[in-house]
Amino acid sequence: MTHRSYSELEEGLGHVRAAPKDRGVLAMIVRRPQVGAREVLDEAELNLVEGLAGDTWRNRRSTRTSDGSPHPDMQLNIIGARAVDLMARDRSRWPLAGDQLVIDLDLSGANLPPGTRLAIGSAVIEVTAQPHTGCVKFVERFGAEAHQFVNSPIGRELNLRGINARVVQAGTIRVGDGVVKQT
Repeated sequence: MTHRSYSELEEGLGHVRAAPKDRGVLAMIVRRPQVGAREVLDEAELNLVEGLAGDTWRNRRSTRTSDGSPHPDMQLNIIGARAVDLMARDRSRWPLAGDQLVIDLDLSGANLPPGTRLAIGSAVIEVTAQPHTGCVKFVERFGAEAHQFVNSPIGRELNLRGINARVVQAGTIRVGDGVVKQT
């Protein structure tokens, strides 16, 4: 797969910026049952202990906690559907981003600052302040220019690599559910 160039990514910014601001759609749910594995689900449970039920978040060590335990403010990784589509070129490659939720919504810091709550299905999640940046795997899957792009000033402003969140109300989510900004 040929990766998009930086200029091709820049050309797609208009479409990314046109994402809905207050009410979006849950486009994909991806569970990571083990490192490197992905399961695309139609429906899932979000809970306070695991985040996405059956996901490996609880078993992943974090360099951002003093004891290396999973970071509670990184329970869920969320990427914008328009941004991942731009980088992946094909919907079948969206799960490679490693994010559990793919949402068609404006994820920019101006639209979804930390503390913003989103209702999805019967669950509610809260955007956290933990930054979401690309890693070596992201570079391998989407290219060095995509990594530079998502970490550029405009990429950080729009949160093109995505955002982190935590579950504040357990519930069931389904692909196609509305994602409603609460606060």
